[in-house]
Amino acid sequence: MPNDVMNIKEVADYLGVHTSTIYKYAQQGNIPAFKIGSDWRFSKKYIDKWIDAQMQGTNATDEAKLEV
Repeated sequence: MPNDVMNIKEVADYLGVHTSTIYKYAQQGNIPAFKIGSDWRFSKKYIDKWIDAQMQGTNATDEAKLEV
């Protein structure tokens, strides 16, 4: 069973970018994320939607916030 919730390193590896990029995007609200304590977490479902939205030029971060 694949893990549906990822940490910063897992998202960075998944997207092929540096962890500091994901951290910055999460802090700025540019990528769908949530915090557990001081740790950022990411739903793979919403990351995939965010990727699709980036390719289409729309904002999936706002959509993810509405669906929770």
